[in-house]
Amino acid sequence: MTAAKKGIDAPGAISRNTVNTRLPGRAPGDNPTDTSKQNYTELGWGNEKGSIRLGHVHKQGDVTAGVILQTPDAEHQLSLDIDGPRKGWTTSTGPGNFSVECGSGNDEAQDSLILNAKNGNIMITATNGKIRLQGTDIELIACGTGDSKGNIRMNATESIETNSKKLLMSAKAYYRIATPGIGEVVANAVLQMYGSIFRGVSDGCMFKNAKTGGQRFAILQNTLAAGTIATGTGADPNDPDQN
Repeated sequence: MTAAKKGIDAPGAISRNTVNTRLPGRAPGDNPTDTSKQNYTELGWGNEKGSIRLGHVHKQGDVTAGVILQTPDAEHQLSLDIDGPRKGWTTSTGPGNFSVECGSGNDEAQDSLILNAKNGNIMITATNGKIRLQGTDIELIACGTGDSKGNIRMNATESIETNSKKLLMSAKAYYRIATPGIGEVVANAVLQMYGSIFRGVSDGCMFKNAKTGGQRFAILQNTLAAGTIATGTGADPNDPDQN
């Protein structure tokens, strides 16, 4: 029996790949190693344009695809994996665009496209490009409970810019706007400020406390500014000394 008839060089569950073999240390024709997946019931249909296979074992031998749809280009495929480290995974890869369009028969208020991760995170990454969100309205809602959940965080290595007709912000317990550099508050029309008590502190009381106090506050703010530069983080709103 030739090697091709035994399935060694033919595509399938026990195919040998000399570049990235999953059968190391075995003689040609031996069964897969104990850690490699085995499947002798694979079915496949295809031609030089593409193929579909049921029960195909991936190249590394660690995962079996219940269904795999692929073109001759190795980067263009859709696989539904059923075992191994990717059990239950649905993976689509392609060298070109990936487009999804829906909702042409729905009303504006309907939810047409739903992405729901019952457990775990959702990651949207543009390795070498921009991420754009565009719509008639954009809503960001964090509904977690507890001190460590329910947060929306934005971090930028350069700038965060907003431009709108109105900018409304409110905080129920605490807010802080701080910079270790220059800060500006500008209103070309009317600037209104209200507080039950106004307190102004400068570095003039750093070495000798003022009659009205403020030295501790000035030292704290300088410490926080230094920490902001070093770690990129701001104040801790749960610290009573900062309130």
